[in-house]
Amino acid sequence: MAIEASRDASATGRRIRLGMVGGGEGAFIGAVHRIAARLDDHYELVAGALSSEPGRALRSAEVIGLPRGYSDYTTMAREEAARPDGIEAVAIVTPNDQHAPAAEAFLRAGIHVICDKPVTTTLAEAQRLQAIVRETKRLFAVTHNYTGYPMVRHARQLVREGGVGEIRVVQVEYAQDWLTERLEASGQKQAAWRTDPKRSGAGGCIGDIGTHAFNLLHYVTGLKTTELAAELSTFVAGRAVDDNVQIMLRLANGARGSLWASQVAPGNENGLRLRVYGSRGGLEWAQEHPNQLRHAPFGEAVRTVARGTGAVLADGQRVTRLPSGHPEGYLEAFATIYAEIAQAIRAVRAGEAVPAGVDFPTLDDGIEGLAFIEAALRSSADGGRWVAL
Repeated sequence: MAIEASRDASATGRRIRLGMVGGGEGAFIGAVHRIAARLDDHYELVAGALSSEPGRALRSAEVIGLPRGYSDYTTMAREEAARPDGIEAVAIVTPNDQHAPAAEAFLRAGIHVICDKPVTTTLAEAQRLQAIVRETKRLFAVTHNYTGYPMVRHARQLVREGGVGEIRVVQVEYAQDWLTERLEASGQKQAAWRTDPKRSGAGGCIGDIGTHAFNLLHYVTGLKTTELAAELSTFVAGRAVDDNVQIMLRLANGARGSLWASQVAPGNENGLRLRVYGSRGGLEWAQEHPNQLRHAPFGEAVRTVARGTGAVLADGQRVTRLPSGHPEGYLEAFATIYAEIAQAIRAVRAGEAVPAGVDFPTLDDGIEGLAFIEAALRSSADGGRWVAL
């Protein structure tokens, strides 16, 4: 996709002026985005509309120390676009129902978008955004942050170079336990909006964490899902969305896969795990132990490859910050996505092509996630029949 050069294209080295929508008082993910954006010193957060409630938005901006706080994102997009020192990119970290209108406002103002996932509440909304991206020629990134781990990048390169042979079986799971009881009835903010289909979209667990698992499977294997058969369950009485997901997958090369995502699995905190098995070997990676990858070449001793060592392939080494023995985790992986986006924005500033090897999830990945959610919902509603993506 062709990207037009943005204003101030000559100033390619300075920090990127960043804005934020959402992420104010009581928000978890807003703070994560702010830390990730600053970790590698590529961005300066200068403006925000941090809540849908105007008073809270302005108060949150003051507490954080933003130079410019706004009561709503429409005003922010208009006024920032008119400033010579206005923001170049915006991070959208609101509940899902606000992603599409906020993204459209900033895209039409000529501002690049970094959006949380799922990118919208419906596939139709995401496809409409895609048309706006093509029209405005702005960058649109989606923060599937687990693709930022060095050992995930190592695994992807290993698969691409034939290290496990032809892929036959893929298993991915993402298990949590925080919604084992009806937490949303207590007024807890995160639970309340994530289990409200008007704000989260029709998918609950599948949209919140199932999309991360689905994206990770595609990212590492390089294979697309052609069909799925899904059972979405709601175990907690009174809950309006699914809280447990079991899906069988058929992949483009004939391989078979399975995906389990649950937010009602006691004893699991953030258990994202991927297993890939091919004709020449297998590999396994777990997000709670992200600095190691288990590689089992068929007929050879199983080995554990550790981040920061010479055994890590070039794609993993490129996004490694620290030497071996110094763990890198969730925040660093998130920061890797922001750092990759920064390289793309700086290329756009200079009117140049995005450098080869720069790697971050885009709106295309977000659209795949929405297609996955909607196919799974259709399949489950029809007794788990196979549905094409």
